[in-house]
Amino acid sequence: MGLEIVVKDIQDGAQAEISRINADAEAKASEYINEARDSQKKMLGDSLAKVEEDLQKMNQQVISSANLEVKRIALNKRKELLDTVYNQTVEKIKALPASENEKLLKYLIDKYESEGNKIYSSKDSEKLVKKLSSLTYAGNIKSIGGIVLENEDGTIRLDYTYDLILENVYERSLKQISDILYG
Repeated sequence: MGLEIVVKDIQDGAQAEISRINADAEAKASEYINEARDSQKKMLGDSLAKVEEDLQKMNQQVISSANLEVKRIALNKRKELLDTVYNQTVEKIKALPASENEKLLKYLIDKYESEGNKIYSSKDSEKLVKKLSSLTYAGNIKSIGGIVLENEDGTIRLDYTYDLILENVYERSLKQISDILYG
C-alpha cells in the first residue's frame, strides 16, 4: 500500500499542479481578452472620434462652399441688375429729346471749346455741333452723344462724350447705387 499512496500523492500533486496551471492560464487568457477588449474599445472610440471630426470638417466645407456659391450667384445677379440699369440709362440718353440734347451740347461746347482747335461728334449731332461751335469740324465719332476736342496737331484729345461722362459717373457712384438697390 505504500506505493499506492505515493502514486496517489503524485497524482494529487499533479492534479493540483494542473489545476493551478489551468487557473493561471485562464487568468492570463482573461487578462489578455480584457486587454484586447479595452484596446478594441479604445480603437473604436478613437475611430469614431476621427470619423465624427472628419464629418464635422466635411460639413463645414460643404456649408462654406454653399455660402460662397450663394454669394457668387447674388453678386452675379447684382451685376446683371446694375448692367441693366446702365444699359437703360444709355438708351434714355440716346432717346433724349432734340431740345435737351441741344442744351447739353451747348453747355459742353461753351464750357470746353476754348481747349481745342477741332471738334468731333456723333453723326446724329453733326449739324447741331457745326451750328453751335466755331471750331473746325473734324469728323464723326462712334458715341451716343457729346463731343471730342482736339488740339491743332492732334496730340491732345479731350473726351466729353456722354458715353465717357456716364461711365465716370457710374464708376464713381457704383457703391452708392449698390447700397440703394440692396440696402
